[in-house]
Amino acid sequence: MQRDPVVFRIGLAATLLALTVVVLGAWVRLSNAGLGCPDWPGCYGHVDVPANQAEIAAANTAYPDRPVEPGKAWKEMVHRYFAGTLGLLIAALAFVAWRRRRLGVSVRLPTALVGLVVFQALLGMWTVTLLLKPLIVLGHLLGGLTILALLVWLTVSHAPRLPSLPHPLWLRRLAVVALAVLALQITLGGWTSTNYAALACPDFPTCQGQWWPDTDFDSAFVPWHGLGIDYEGGILTGPARTAIHMTHRLGAIVAAVILATLALACLWPGRARNLRIGGGVLLGLLALQLSLGVANVVWLLPLPVATAHNGGAALLLAALVLLLRLLTRSTPGAR
Repeated sequence: MQRDPVVFRIGLAATLLALTVVVLGAWVRLSNAGLGCPDWPGCYGHVDVPANQAEIAAANTAYPDRPVEPGKAWKEMVHRYFAGTLGLLIAALAFVAWRRRRLGVSVRLPTALVGLVVFQALLGMWTVTLLLKPLIVLGHLLGGLTILALLVWLTVSHAPRLPSLPHPLWLRRLAVVALAVLALQITLGGWTSTNYAALACPDFPTCQGQWWPDTDFDSAFVPWHGLGIDYEGGILTGPARTAIHMTHRLGAIVAAVILATLALACLWPGRARNLRIGGGVLLGLLALQLSLGVANVVWLLPLPVATAHNGGAALLLAALVLLLRLLTRSTPGAR
């Protein structure tokens, strides 16, 4: 595949914007503003938030169950503005790739990203129209992180100058396993958030003063509860939320062990300098993410820390995808 500097620059801008959109999405969700605008893509029928008394009165009449809350509505609309801008940037990326395909630029990944953005927009709409159904909200979160990961991969693929990372072949395979485990742990974290289970265990390292409190796994992971249910605030019982929270904690232990093993393998004496730098960054992000997770419990989910925890997951994912892409560009089995 031919590397292209224009695709690289657009991809880099789109990657940074995608990271911003993911963090904004977490901020909206965690501040209970996901239904700040009860319609889509506008807000109470406007391209912005109703401002004057007449507009607010009309909006309240049209949506009597969702009276206007300007603070929440603006959070939701800012997220939509950024997400819309990201969609346009990805469309531009695909356009440039198609224009340069005769020069050897691959169009498969840019085209796939356009399709993914369209589906992500539909998930955003269903998040609102289906009243924060956990499965849809989780899909929307994972869609945003998938877009971020693919943009990182694409951008690195077109980078003009990046170091080679000589490595044993098993290290690349370990990175693939670590990425799969991290994706599963992020999914568990998203399920915890969308079911309002983050505070089911208000203490650490125990939960409700016990090492294993009362749990209900039969209800905890039911993906679909039917239509017409308002999921704001959650509908699960305490034991079901506890089961979700405890699963996320156990998953964090497994993910931490595997990611730490990968990072330490990159830091092993004799490794290439750039590979050791990558291992150090991965280990630092992992330590930060674990600290934020504990802080969320101990400090009872303060909004800045909870949002940072989501951002930390996105950064950890981006760093791991970056490392894996660099490894695939290097000679397998090299020492």
